[in-house]
Formats: sequence, structure tokens, C-alpha cells
Amino acid sequence: MILIGQYDSPFVRRVAVALQHYGLAYEHRPWSVWADAESIAKYNPLRRVPVLVTDSGESLVESAAILDALDDLVGPDRALLPRSGEARRAGLRVCALATGLADKAVSLLYEHVLRQSDRRSQVWVDRCAAQLGETLDLLERERAARGGEFWFGAFSHADIAVGCALRFIGEAHPSVTDAARRPALAAHAARCEALPAFAAVVQPLHVAVKAS
Repeated sequence: MILIGQYDSPFVRRVAVALQHYGLAYEHRPWSVWADAESIAKYNPLRRVPVLVTDSGESLVESAAILDALDDLVGPDRALLPRSGEARRAGLRVCALATGLADKAVSLLYEHVLRQSDRRSQVWVDRCAAQLGETLDLLERERAARGGEFWFGAFSHADIAVGCALRFIGEAHPSVTDAARRPALAAHAARCEALPAFAAVVQPLHVAVKAS
């Protein structure tokens, strides 16, 4: 298999962490959505990552769909979410909140990177910041209420999604994160980053925008 995308993307990284956890071999092509957009387009015309090219040559896109395919590949006994039921819905909800956080963090980052300060939309900046802060607060309350080593007891895609989102937000928008204010999330992030599957796929955030 081939995983396309850089590990500083929370979406690419969550797929890579799952691949590492499952012990699935893959080739990594750390292509940038800016500098390598045309190379990515050969596999995904949206020029977005992650893309996972399977052994059969199929190009899978979007992290949730890729992880669903990987869960099928390893089977229900090893999958990081059950195939149905309340536990699956609860896990997918946390994943959706985490990936939504990451998506808003990317949007806010690009607003700062792509626009001069006098051309930024303050309304959009304020909206993204509010969405980030309020969702982090919600996740903090829920994580604190659950306690334990992992979100739902056993390690799952929810833990991966939240861990990857927290690292990205911490690097892209350090003023938004506050370990003292959100200790449960800070502890969750530290616990995830200490795992071998996380430690194997680390890349400091680097934004290189290719001018059009």
C-alpha cells in the first residue's frame, strides 16, 4: 500500500497511526497539497490528502473512508471500532468532533497564511476561533467525565482522531490550547503521543504554500 500526504496533517497522521497500530506495511509518499498538487491529482482530483493506494491499485480518499477499509481488512477482532451498535456511534461522534476541530484549525491557518493581515476576514477568524474553543471545551468535559487510559476504555479511532487533532492545533494555533484549562485533553494528548504508533509518524508542522 502507498500512503500519500505529510504527517503534519492530522488527517494523514490518523491513517498512519492506524496503519502502524495494525502492523500493516506501506510506502509513504510525503507529498504536499501545494507543492505536489499535480502528483496528488493523479490519485485524487480533489488534490487532497490522505490518499491510500491499495495493493490492487485502488485509490481510497478521506480519512474516515480509509480507516473503514482498514478495519475491514484487519477484521472485527482487531478493528478499532465495532461494525455497528451504540459503541460505534459513540466512537464516530468523537471522531467527527475531532476531525471537525482539525478542519477548522486548517481553515484558520490558511486564513492567516494566504491573506495579508489587512485582508483577513475577522468575522471568519472569530467564528473559527469560537468553534475551536467551544468544541475543545466540550471534549474536555466529556474526557474528564470518562477518565481511564483511553476514551472508551480500549484504544480506538476516537483516541487517534483526538490525539492527532490536538497536536495539530497545538502547533498551528498555540494560543487556542491551554493545558491548565483543559487538563483531561492535555493528559490524553500526552498519553497518545507516548504510544509507539504515534511516535513513529511525527512531523513538525510546516506550511509551504505554492503561489498560483
